[in-house]
Amino acid sequence: MKEFGRDVRVADFIRDELAETIRRDMRDPRIGMVSVNDVTVSKDLSFADIYVSSWQTSEPDEREEFISVLNKAAGFFRSELAKRHRMRTTPKLRFHYDEVVERGPALEALIESAMQADAEQHSEDRDS
Repeated sequence: MKEFGRDVRVADFIRDELAETIRRDMRDPRIGMVSVNDVTVSKDLSFADIYVSSWQTSEPDEREEFISVLNKAAGFFRSELAKRHRMRTTPKLRFHYDEVVERGPALEALIESAMQADAEQHSEDRDS
């Protein structure tokens, strides 16, 4: 079994630490409950793409402002991360809105309807 690469370990560390830092230290009223869904780190560990979502942002312009606020605070988050690890450098943080969380229920409904249609088709085939 292959060990996880360093980029994956760093991504996990960043995800956990950022979630805690945002919850504990973020004082901007435009940022409410934030979910840090995923982090990907470049192979050279120079950049980290952070995928976040919030139940308080339902409109596209709210999402843009939400991401803008987080990207403006990226320097603060990076300095907080730097205090908590022993790596030579801390990746530059880039925040992105993760729409997968919102699309999940719609995808589940599509899958359910497709499975139901398939089951109906098979029952019609058996009846004929």
